[in-house]
Amino acid sequence: MKRHPIRVVSRRTGLSRDVLRAWEIRYGLLDPQRSAGGQRLYSDADIERLHLIRRALEAGRRIGQVARLPVAELERLVAEDARADRAAADGAAGFSSAETLEFLDASLEALESFQVRGLETVLNRAAASLPVSEFIDHVLTPLLIAVGDLWAAGRITPGHERAASTVVRRKLDQLRSSLNNPHGPVLVVATPAGQRHEIGAMLAAAAAAAAGWRAVYLGPDLPAESIARAVTETSAMAVALSVIFPPDDPSLDGELRELRSLLPDQTPIIVGGSGAASYQMVLEEIDAVWLPNEPSVRGTLDWVRLSHETRGLGAQPSE
Repeated sequence: MKRHPIRVVSRRTGLSRDVLRAWEIRYGLLDPQRSAGGQRLYSDADIERLHLIRRALEAGRRIGQVARLPVAELERLVAEDARADRAAADGAAGFSSAETLEFLDASLEALESFQVRGLETVLNRAAASLPVSEFIDHVLTPLLIAVGDLWAAGRITPGHERAASTVVRRKLDQLRSSLNNPHGPVLVVATPAGQRHEIGAMLAAAAAAAAGWRAVYLGPDLPAESIARAVTETSAMAVALSVIFPPDDPSLDGELRELRSLLPDQTPIIVGGSGAASYQMVLEEIDAVWLPNEPSVRGTLDWVRLSHETRGLGAQPSE
């Protein structure tokens, strides 16, 4: 039977090694085999069970309630929660969804007609009317994607693109400043050296602030030493990096390795952005939390916080 070391299980499930060890000790969750050298080895069935448990927790259940449930019961519970979530979404979607689309359409119309002030007005109205997460996920993010598509199709000029970026940047700054929790866990956000496109990082910082974190935004194109120093001086729980362009920078692998070496082992490095997939090998090497397909930053930060809370509960040294 195929077996997997804890590093592979952590990467596949999104659960940190500290969380896996803590759950094993506190709740008796799983009983992995051991290699000749004493390393934990997990089966495919173990990984599937962990996926189910994570989905149950994401639905709002507590680890103590689900840790000892058999797989069949976990599957039933996860399916039941998914149905309830869909029903709740369907019930709430009506007006909010239509309103969100109206704001997005109005934003694009203002952009294409070069009405910069009009674009800012629409975004201000949307921010005041919508929940913060909906505004970020369903207005700002698709707006930026649409801007890139329109520019690539030749329907807008670089001037349009820069005007939109300026307005969005200003809005994200306002959101982060107004939402930042001075007493929340700290997340340092930046783009690494050579990465000058910062909107993705700014979106992540605003999303973190909306989730109750104190987002310390450093800006674009920063060397590993500067990022690591900020993490140390702010006692940050994690660092988030946006990697967009270029996707083939030969120096970025070294920057990421250096950042890992400068940070404590338990400090997660979260990496997202459209260019991150090109650096997957080094991301796995440094045990980074890679966000493919732009999943929710907030969900990832929930797991970072859980890992931090459970760290030290009898955890053994890293394997």
